[in-house]
Amino acid sequence: TFWRVNGGRGDWDWKRIFPLEPDITMEMVQTKVHLKKRQVVIFIILILLWEAGSESIQYSILEETESGTFVANLTKDLGLTMGELAARAARVVFKGNRQYLQFDPETYDLLLNEKLDREELCGSTEPCVLPFQVLLENPLQFFQAALLIRDINDHAPEFPAREMLLKISEITMPGKVFPLKMAQDLDAGSNSLQSYKISSNPHFHVLTRNRKDGRKSPELVLDKALDREEQPELRLILTALDGGFPPRSGTTKIQIVVLDINDNAPEFAQEFYEAQVPENSSLGSLVLTVSARDLDAGSFGEVSYALFQVDDVNQPFELNANTGEIRLRKTLDFEEFQSYQVDVEATDGGGLSGKCSLVIKVLDVNDNAPELTMSSLTNPIPENLPEIIVAVFSVSDADSGHNQQVTCSIDDNLPFLLRPSVENFYTLVTEGALDRESRAEYNITITVTDMGTPRLKTEHNITVLVWRQKTAFPSALGGWLDNISRKNRAENAMEAGGECFLRQRQVLFLFVFLGGSLAGSQSRRYSVAEEKERGFFISNLAKDLGLSVGKLAARGAQVVSKGNRQYFQLNHQTGDLLLHEKLDREELCGSAEPCILQFQILLQNPLQFITNELQVVDVNDHSPAFSENEMQLKILENTPPGTIIPLGNAEDLDVGRNSLQNYTITPNSHFHVLTRSRRDGRKYPELVLDKALDREEQPELRLMLTALDGGTPRRSGTVQVHILVLDINDNTPEFTQSLYEVQVLENSPVNSLIVTVSASDLDRGNLGTISYAFFHVSEEIRKTFQLNPITGDIRLIKYLNFEAIHTYEVDIEAKDGGGLSGKSTVIVQVVDVNDNPPELTLSSITSPIPENSPETVVAVFSVSDLDSGDNGKIVCSIENDLPFILKPSVENFYTLLSEEELDREIRAEYNITITVTDMGTPRLTREFKCLKPLVPNIMGEGVGTDTEENSNFRNHLGFN
Repeated sequence: TFWRVNGGRGDWDWKRIFPLEPDITMEMVQTKVHLKKRQVVIFIILILLWEAGSESIQYSILEETESGTFVANLTKDLGLTMGELAARAARVVFKGNRQYLQFDPETYDLLLNEKLDREELCGSTEPCVLPFQVLLENPLQFFQAALLIRDINDHAPEFPAREMLLKISEITMPGKVFPLKMAQDLDAGSNSLQSYKISSNPHFHVLTRNRKDGRKSPELVLDKALDREEQPELRLILTALDGGFPPRSGTTKIQIVVLDINDNAPEFAQEFYEAQVPENSSLGSLVLTVSARDLDAGSFGEVSYALFQVDDVNQPFELNANTGEIRLRKTLDFEEFQSYQVDVEATDGGGLSGKCSLVIKVLDVNDNAPELTMSSLTNPIPENLPEIIVAVFSVSDADSGHNQQVTCSIDDNLPFLLRPSVENFYTLVTEGALDRESRAEYNITITVTDMGTPRLKTEHNITVLVWRQKTAFPSALGGWLDNISRKNRAENAMEAGGECFLRQRQVLFLFVFLGGSLAGSQSRRYSVAEEKERGFFISNLAKDLGLSVGKLAARGAQVVSKGNRQYFQLNHQTGDLLLHEKLDREELCGSAEPCILQFQILLQNPLQFITNELQVVDVNDHSPAFSENEMQLKILENTPPGTIIPLGNAEDLDVGRNSLQNYTITPNSHFHVLTRSRRDGRKYPELVLDKALDREEQPELRLMLTALDGGTPRRSGTVQVHILVLDINDNTPEFTQSLYEVQVLENSPVNSLIVTVSASDLDRGNLGTISYAFFHVSEEIRKTFQLNPITGDIRLIKYLNFEAIHTYEVDIEAKDGGGLSGKSTVIVQVVDVNDNPPELTLSSITSPIPENSPETVVAVFSVSDLDSGDNGKIVCSIENDLPFILKPSVENFYTLLSEEELDREIRAEYNITITVTDMGTPRLTREFKCLKPLVPNIMGEGVGTDTEENSNFRNHLGFN
């Protein structure tokens, strides 16, 4: 064990430096047992009491001080006079034999030999101390001393790049920390980098962190949430400040790009659109263009359009997914559908959607000619009787408005008149008494013309025969007909305004209802449930009209329905009104409620119309039905609770209480359903988010949506709701280890695998794809290691050198496809191998030496080995058969002494080989030969037999 002196003036500080391994000692003992053995271990106890004056003295000086500057006066510090210093050949010895200090030959003041740069000498090591020895001879004596180089603030902090680029997702929560690149300041102590600051802004502040190696790094902390739509990027200035006076600083720009997430749903320019389309519009005609906007960027802001809950059977429109144009794909028919309510959905690239409603009204065009339905025809008719009823008929037009208004007429030169009745009914009567002998047959054309543009008309031809009357009509009927005739002629004369009487027979559809003659024609409403069988009893008409069954039959009672479709039949034997066919309310009236069928009871002798209504009552014969078996919803996992998602509605053909009343959904922890009413009275469901989703916890949900009607018993329909939880970049990559520590031999070959780092990201797709990169590493690290961005393998790209760098601290960043990143640190410890042989540095040599003087100092030298551990432990030896010995001094210094008095006459010259061997594996040895110590010439020899003479032996005997 080696002990050295390291004390203040007059003090002793004994410290154990290196242990000597027991096996080494045993090996040395077993090697030689000769009494004049000259081997000595570098680490043995220092026992030279005459070196008691070896005191440690420390001086200091500012770096960059000019050469020749006074450092100290050694006469005072050592307690010696200038004469003693000169007599004892005082010298300053630095490690490596570089002379930073020199003696003034006149005053023996210690002066600076050259301008010193602390950063060059010590780098970041603080304090910066240069040990040196003051060597005195006669007697040999070492004084330990050190020169402290004090730092001045001659360097400003510098960032490795003029600008940093950060990509931060707008979903990042406040409090998130982002490591930034460090600035470098070559100064030390208070002059070194002390803190960071950032330009004023509402979103970030900066923290200054102390690393394990003592360096200070900046961390950017998010204070306020970002919003890309509000501010897509920020530009800040990061400033690094040192602690000097005045302080120096360095700056770099930080560009922060705010990464978009799909946090905006498409919004339509209008929530409600209205359009009018003529029913004769051609296929492909543009009906309307809807437009939605999404504030997000990229695919998240790209909007596509689709019809929401499409009914392919009844839907006559098609929608361009890219432009939002709605065009006709089927011909419209006003008479079938007067309006359409269409829902349009706009969906962005991230799955969020918005909806709007369209009401498209079909405009009627005059595309339907009037229709005439004959209810009663009397043929032949008797002669000689005026105003005989020839026919009873109704007219209709499927169009609306002016297109629906009609005019009826017959030829002017015929002895017949048209008279309006009730609900579009007309009677054709004779204008006066007919004479069979004059004309026995009439061909009558009834022309029905609408008022539309262009006007459409329908002609109906009937042939009327006149037969000879042998029996007079009852006087009551004749009087009634005569009164009617006179009244109509008087009205026609007034309307003519004094003009000549015309035999014009045209009458308008909307004439005044004939009141007085039909005083008994009061309306009744009957009701019957749909789906009743044919022949079902509705009511007894004879009783309702106050007539006997016989009189009802005698007056030729008829039931007349619009369109001449016979929904009813009259039993003339009982006077009962019966169903003629099974009625389907949904087919007859659709969603209209109440469902009313109008019909007339036509009585003759005298002519009488009685308007009646039949209400077809709904029964619960239809279940609610969805248009599809499954609904698929895509909902972002960051969708806030309370968000409403409209769902496709079910259809129920029933009405009233039997129609669809509400929706339910299977119990779950995330959603409930609301039932909403549309403008048209239909009910639709809305899904409401109660609890936030998490794709990593539950990537999808399957729920059952049920539509219920109000009938007894209740009917229902179901559809499965498949909810896909869309991923957002809410998970940062996480390394399996926050710190990796590896040891690598310095002689490892290039391309050796050092370590594999691994990180995982719970997100999916591109957001979960990880790439690896070095994070703010030095150029030296980039030249030494290579990182595979995909696998995380770190490999050597150049040879390591333990003597140059013992440890590498490498920061690794794992970044996902959305820009979020995680960090890990890899500590690479370089393991020393024995690749450096020992070195010997000669400090002093005396030649020739006097004979007859025991323990004469021949040489003073130091030994060193750049390796560490056992590889750096050294054994020094000389040959056993020489009268010289090696004695250890301080700090790896040795003195070569004569062991006894020498006799020049016996031997005038000695060749001494100093062998220096390290304790590594394999052991490396250097031999240094002193040729002719009386006239010294020293050579250095490596391992083996080769010897190289070195003429500069006074300076340095070792080599690399």
